[in-house]
Amino acid sequence: MSNKITVVLISHKSSELILKFINNFSNNIKILIIENSSDHQLKKKIKKYKNVNIRYMKNNGYGAAINYARKYILTKYFFVFSPDVEKIDDNLIYMFEKKIKKIKNFGALGPRFINVTEKSHKQSNKDLEVGKIDSISGSAMCFDTRSFDKIGGFDENIFLYFEETDYCLRAKKMGYKIYQLNKLFVKHPKGANNGVVKIKDVNEVSNLEKLYFWHFVWSKYYFYNKHYGRLFSLIYLMPTLIRILYRITLYSCKKNNYKKEKYQVRLNGLLSSIKGKKSSKRLLN
Repeated sequence: MSNKITVVLISHKSSELILKFINNFSNNIKILIIENSSDHQLKKKIKKYKNVNIRYMKNNGYGAAINYARKYILTKYFFVFSPDVEKIDDNLIYMFEKKIKKIKNFGALGPRFINVTEKSHKQSNKDLEVGKIDSISGSAMCFDTRSFDKIGGFDENIFLYFEETDYCLRAKKMGYKIYQLNKLFVKHPKGANNGVVKIKDVNEVSNLEKLYFWHFVWSKYYFYNKHYGRLFSLIYLMPTLIRILYRITLYSCKKNNYKKEKYQVRLNGLLSSIKGKKSSKRLLN
């Protein structure tokens, strides 16, 4: 069994994805599941896997779940995955473990994504085996446990979006480097439900989309305000605010309530962040 890396999975209504994911591994890989949607049936389903442990917590966000996982990690490194990431197996973990030994002072490492849908983070120069990058994708992040502690883990004020961007920027300010290993590939398909939660009900998918819209704009303002100040953030996001107000007016005139509501959700998220309100919106409220 690898005694250097623990694989961490954050599970929220994603038991099917979790089971599919862990079946890609042998018993030689330690896996820790953090379940935050009160799915207690999952514990029964993974009972036969001797290399898999599960911990439960309240849904306080993606970063908070990773911080919680850290409390139970005893290995030198840990690798966090979204359960829908593909092309993950023992070999990829062992290859990361091998490469890590040659990389000093890193804040986080990530693989290269082979699909073009992974656009939230610009990838490094593919001609470099180990390329420096501003921020890795939150769907596949490898950490040195001690460095993670020194950096301070994730900002738990952020419920969703920009948590990895914030972490990587803080790491770089402390002198750590962020790298992408371009010879190790994964795939991260994304859909309307953000590729994590498996939901079939159309109305719930719609509500989930609105939740993502709200959190994206809330987190974007929070991130820029935190690192660059209020004045810069207001100026930087002014075009976004104008665009949102224009769309609300446009769809009001067209009596397209569905699209109007989507932009009203964005407006609410942005104004909530500007006012300094917490990122507290959830699927049920």
